[in-house]
Amino acid sequence: MGRLDGKTAVVTGGSSGIGLASARRLADEGAFVFITGRREAELMAAVRTIGPERAATVVGDVAALADLDRLYADVRARGRGVDVLVANAATGSFMSLEQTTEEHLDETFAVNVRGTFFTVQKALPLLNDGAAIVLIGSTAADRGMDAFGAYAASKAAVRSFARTWSVELKGRGIRVNVVSPAWIETPGGTAAFGDEETARAMEELVVATVPKGRMGRPDEAAAVVAFLASEESSYVVGANLYVDGGTNQI
Repeated sequence: MGRLDGKTAVVTGGSSGIGLASARRLADEGAFVFITGRREAELMAAVRTIGPERAATVVGDVAALADLDRLYADVRARGRGVDVLVANAATGSFMSLEQTTEEHLDETFAVNVRGTFFTVQKALPLLNDGAAIVLIGSTAADRGMDAFGAYAASKAAVRSFARTWSVELKGRGIRVNVVSPAWIETPGGTAAFGDEETARAMEELVVATVPKGRMGRPDEAAAVVAFLASEESSYVVGANLYVDGGTNQI
């Protein structure tokens, strides 16, 4: 028996990294999982990893409202509603205040803020009473980091959403919480540094500052997502749980 037997979950950005690890963990807990992302080949590979009988894919960009409509049309057609929504899709790259372009700022906020907002808003008619919403934030929202201002601000908005939505949805018993990872080894993390060599050099610097002494794994973030998705966290509302190896805590 899994903690999510018979439940339906939606995970955005579910083709790799924390999104894929979360989708796999939710499926292992008994949920049927819809995953969405922009790259069809990666989504299909993700479904093969999870198991085609436990997952379905919808290609789309959370920043495009028509794509979100297609996602939720597929979910509606299954007829089970949504019990767990994981708003994970995000983008980020390093660019200083001086270097930041209009395009960089707009893309960051279009995906991380606008995309998260409408991912949840458009799910509202399908969310079953007592559902769990898990937003993926970042420890960057709490820290001043060189050249990461747009990303950090976007994730601070995500943290704020959780507080407001927890109040607005409490009448339906819907809980909203945030998981804030720090340094997790993911393809997206490597891309943010520009290339593999820079990413490896940055990893060495990071590991030296993390109390745990290493980078985190996607499955470690996924375990916290699964906890917040389950009834084991029934008294956790509006919280921000850190998965950071102690970086922001010690």
